[in-house]
Amino acid sequence: QVQLVESGGGSVQPGGSLRLSCAATEYTFSSGSMGWFRQSPGNVREGVAAMDYVGATLYADFVKGRFTISRDNAKNLLYLQMNNLKPEDTAMYYCATGFRGAPGARLDPAYAYWGQGTQVTVSS
Repeated sequence: QVQLVESGGGSVQPGGSLRLSCAATEYTFSSGSMGWFRQSPGNVREGVAAMDYVGATLYADFVKGRFTISRDNAKNLLYLQMNNLKPEDTAMYYCATGFRGAPGARLDPAYAYWGQGTQVTVSS
């Protein structure tokens, strides 16, 4: 059974950086699409960044130029590098894979497998 485990969350000041990691068992990231999502209390889960099996990336407008999604095929790890963090980036961050949505909609939460999330808090 596919399992995803996120790590790397924490508390940082505005303008700081964090790198989130996602490890998968029973799944190879390079074989399909994967994404990072976030959800804060009272809000819907929103797509942050996505990557398809050939490495093409897609970003939400609110993180463009600040966040970078990448993967290490040898280690089968997915990353989300987050720079210039803002208080509004505070949320639980999830990685997901097993995309089953429409082409071009990889920031929609139409994924079969989800991790348990890692908390990111940005405050001064």
